[in-house]
Amino acid sequence: MMFPLCRVGGAVLVLLATTAPSWAAPRASAEAGVPVPVTDEMRGAGIVSSGVALPPIPPVTGSRQKPVASWGKPLPYPILIADRRNNRLIEIAPDKRIVWELPSPDLTYYRGNEDVNFSSDGKRLAVSEEDNYDLHIVDYETRTVTWTWGIPNTRGKTGRLLNYPDDSHLLEDGQFLAADIRNCRVLIVDPKTDRITTQWGTTGQCRHQPPRQLAWPNGATPMDNGDILVSEISGAWISRITRAGKLLWSVPAPHVRYPSDAFPTDDGKQVIVADFSKPGRVVIFDPATGKPTWEYFETEGEGMLDHPSIARELPDTHDVLIVDDLHDRVIVVDRQTRKIIWQYGQTGVKDHKPGFLNYPDGVDIDVFRDWRPSAAAGARKAP
Repeated sequence: MMFPLCRVGGAVLVLLATTAPSWAAPRASAEAGVPVPVTDEMRGAGIVSSGVALPPIPPVTGSRQKPVASWGKPLPYPILIADRRNNRLIEIAPDKRIVWELPSPDLTYYRGNEDVNFSSDGKRLAVSEEDNYDLHIVDYETRTVTWTWGIPNTRGKTGRLLNYPDDSHLLEDGQFLAADIRNCRVLIVDPKTDRITTQWGTTGQCRHQPPRQLAWPNGATPMDNGDILVSEISGAWISRITRAGKLLWSVPAPHVRYPSDAFPTDDGKQVIVADFSKPGRVVIFDPATGKPTWEYFETEGEGMLDHPSIARELPDTHDVLIVDDLHDRVIVVDRQTRKIIWQYGQTGVKDHKPGFLNYPDGVDIDVFRDWRPSAAAGARKAP
């Protein structure tokens, strides 16, 4: 079975915070897992920061249903990036200024953040770390890790142990949704009790028979009405499951070899998914017919994708936001022309300085805060 690739650049230690994690040691012998050796590749660049002076955080005045005012083309809203091998979260305004950043507070429990998503109120972040085997909640305004589930650097399948957790979302009721790839299950965990409240897939039974069994699920994305899109690596299956566990449909993503984190389109009627391959592809398809309605696929040149992990339709412009992992960039592709019209990160160059990324792997769209005055008055513009 193929799993996401990892690459790293040079390590530069420039910033160390002192925030303590909220996780505790395993509570019983049944939770004893397998220690995972941490390699230089997994540590990435260490604890790094862009070094820019960050502007004050504006108040939350928008929501996913009613976003703040759009910046228009080419990027209508700031984006929050999980910069995986820089071990940091970083928010980039449409004018490419860095407006918010969270370097790892401590590599022992926060390393390799690979997916990040805002809570519905925009005040908290859900973070997953595949090869650190844990999940986090981050308070956006204080930049602190307030909750961790899973035992860092330890894999397993019982108690709070995970085995390559991917994707991360905070649901409307405050519970945490994640895909546990190598345990072949999707979990919903209540942070208040640290208990699993919902599990789809039978632990260790990796077959496509949702929701009872799942074949290496690597994506679980909530929809506006509470249903959840689950992507399975084996067979490129995308399934829609209600919160109560009823399967509504299950369709192979067309023209996709390795589906990564399927999302609904802005109108909720279709599905957009990235193919984590080289050359990579992005497909929008109609689940009612199983047929593609839009594709981006280039086999050479600057437009080619190298293992893209996420594709999302942008609010307002309906262009396509893509995380192009192994090209170390995040791009916007014009829906009509299929041309790259915005890019952050230098293609194939790893760094933590302004204008650079190091294996970006996740992204969310900040529709909650109007960063335009702060961005104009604050942070230094990236090259």
